[in-house]
Amino acid sequence: MCGRFAFYTPAEAVVRLFAVDQAEDLPPRYNIAPTQPAPVVRRQADGTRGLALLRWGLIPFWAKDPGIGSRLINARAETVAAKPAFRQAYRKRRCIVLADGFYEWQKAGSGKVPWYISHASGETFAMAGLWESWRQGEGEPLETCTILTTAANERLTPIHHRMPAVLDSDGAAAWLDPGSGKDDLTAAVADAVNTPFEAITVSRRVNSPANEGPELIRPASDQD
Repeated sequence: MCGRFAFYTPAEAVVRLFAVDQAEDLPPRYNIAPTQPAPVVRRQADGTRGLALLRWGLIPFWAKDPGIGSRLINARAETVAAKPAFRQAYRKRRCIVLADGFYEWQKAGSGKVPWYISHASGETFAMAGLWESWRQGEGEPLETCTILTTAANERLTPIHHRMPAVLDSDGAAAWLDPGSGKDDLTAAVADAVNTPFEAITVSRRVNSPANEGPELIRPASDQD
């Protein structure tokens, strides 16, 4: 699964890497947690790509209780097209969630060791996502998102059996294209297995969403 991640890339790099029409710098975040704003790129009404902050934890448009979003931070790539909570967003409201790295916890004895996992290139990467708009009565719409996960690749399997579905540039283009069919989308996610990752152990301070700052992504050995 993906339950915590970081994003601190300047807008200039987002525009260059993801062909976003326009973007403003977002505050750097090193410990984004469920229900907090997450950076996404999605196709806009005019066909361009736009950067937005959406609440992490998808609330289906038909939900009566917004609390369901806290349980829908991830969607399994293998079943997302059929699950009632995700299937309409899968067809019509796909996005990519931007990250510079994500955290995973490895079982170790009676506890867990946190790892920070980033792309081997050192650049920001795109995780396949879905977004939804939910409204209660006449209130303002609440836009939310979820991150797709898939089976971990060889590099990450010793740490955890699942990982975010990371898309390469062609996969991201297919994911955001409203004309892509199920076969195109399945192929884009399948390529996640080829993603080259770097992984380091980090401080257990990341366990609390209240903690923030670049020290969270530094090697644990540097903080002992």
